[in-house]
Amino acid sequence: MREIELLIPASNLEVLKVAVLYGADAVYIGGEMYGLRAKAKNFSMEDVKEGIAFAHTHGVKVYITANIVAHNGDMEGIREYFQELKEIKPDGLIISDPGVFMTAKEVCPEIERHISTQANSTNYATYNFWYEQGASRVVSARELSLEEIKDIRAHIPEDMEIESFIHGAMCISHSGRCLLSNYFTGRNANSGECTHPCRWKYAVMEETRPGEYMPVYENERGTYIFNSKDLCMIEYIDQIIDAGIDSLKIEGRMKTALYVATVARTYRRAIDDCKESVEKYRANMDYYKEEIAKCTYRQFTTGFYFGKTDENSQIYDSNTYIKNYTYIGIVQGHSDKGYALLEQKNKFSVGETIEVMIPDGTNRDVVVKAIEDEKGNPMESAPHPKQMIYVDFGEEIKEGYLLRRKE
Repeated sequence: MREIELLIPASNLEVLKVAVLYGADAVYIGGEMYGLRAKAKNFSMEDVKEGIAFAHTHGVKVYITANIVAHNGDMEGIREYFQELKEIKPDGLIISDPGVFMTAKEVCPEIERHISTQANSTNYATYNFWYEQGASRVVSARELSLEEIKDIRAHIPEDMEIESFIHGAMCISHSGRCLLSNYFTGRNANSGECTHPCRWKYAVMEETRPGEYMPVYENERGTYIFNSKDLCMIEYIDQIIDAGIDSLKIEGRMKTALYVATVARTYRRAIDDCKESVEKYRANMDYYKEEIAKCTYRQFTTGFYFGKTDENSQIYDSNTYIKNYTYIGIVQGHSDKGYALLEQKNKFSVGETIEVMIPDGTNRDVVVKAIEDEKGNPMESAPHPKQMIYVDFGEEIKEGYLLRRKE
């Protein structure tokens, strides 16, 4: 069996550490420029250095996105950016633009170059082209089926890697190359500023009756005609591996630490079980499905993997997420009393039951026995987001563990 990599997104340093602790083989991040997530918190150079050091200490790789469609005015800055990254030594750069690719090849040839899904690589000739240019990996276009990917694997060099998205949000446009955001708001999706107009509610206006907006609806709430379900391939890991995919990629560089921990931990166990035996993987399917449903999602689809999408791949009545659990925080240390120190993310109170997520895939319920502020003053609840508090759970919870509450 080929070496299988679980590739997890991280929006900031805290989330990177969560991804590493909860099962990632590799993490992909964005610097402050030249990636396609302009609204993400992203990483300063100092954070990049710390994140790479932390990941490498745990045997985890770090890839950095530089996948914008570059204009002339970007090129000098990109060159300087790559010169900085040359000293920091990430494990790979994710690039879509040929000019940016050639700049990376010239400035930091020792860093692997991966071709982003934005490059829309849909056939083996394109993969071979990028291989000849020096790319070590291509991220498959979102609109490829497993059979097409298997055919690509059969026609490319053995040492060329295929990376494919297996979980997360789907874009209405082919491999994310969308113009809707630019047209409606002036914010360019191909420069990382997408406003996600595919999630908006739309009506139809007939040309000769201006001002008369006719809803396009499945029910009285209207319809979201461009709004895709989220991709989820947790039930098909064996087929993903059989197709010859090397890196199983999770979408979500805007997601919370809770989302990242939940998805990483579940896919980690599914991949490990499948590598041990397909029978074990199949036997544990109910567990994977139950756990993956504990993160926020929009309903699930298998995307293009088993053929072209149809009307069942869209959500027509809502653009909201399904949310079954609330993120409480991450244990960051302990007081002299042994209370857990955490930055509170959502309100909770003394007496509530909280679930501790263990990186090995198990969960443990604990009860909030007491809450104190940083000065040791008792509190009945923690109502203020980002407040640093100490919590007595009646037992010690390890640093780095996540806490969540069932809704």
